Amino acid sequence: MDMTQAQLAPNNVVLTERAAKRIRRILSKEEPGTVLRISVSGGGCSGFQYEYDLVREKPNDDDLVLTRDEATVYIDSMSLEFMDGAEIDFVDDLIGQSFQIKNPNAIASCGCGTSFSV
Repeated sequence: MDMTQAQLAPNNVVLTERAAKRIRRILSKEEPGTVLRISVSGGGCSGFQYEYDLVREKPNDDDLVLTRDEATVYIDSMSLEFMDGAEIDFVDDLIGQSFQIKNPNAIASCGCGTSFSV
């Protein structure tokens, strides 16, 4: 992986430059102190799904806090168990724009890329 495109966190979760840029744009339209929280919950067509929420809160003691280029992401410890080694990216192609998580723990995922199974 090219480290100029992604920043490696201590637990191997990567926030790419494209994702950080998009998060920064989204957060710039929100109240100061707003961050993106990514979590994993049961559901979706493959068993688990990613959720993206804009929140104005301090991180929990066990949250992973990713920061890159003024973009901040929180991931809770339970979700982190499913996301260890994942890459958070933002894709803008003919199909549309979306955050995509490339997760090495997922053995299958749906076509939309928001749900997965382990």
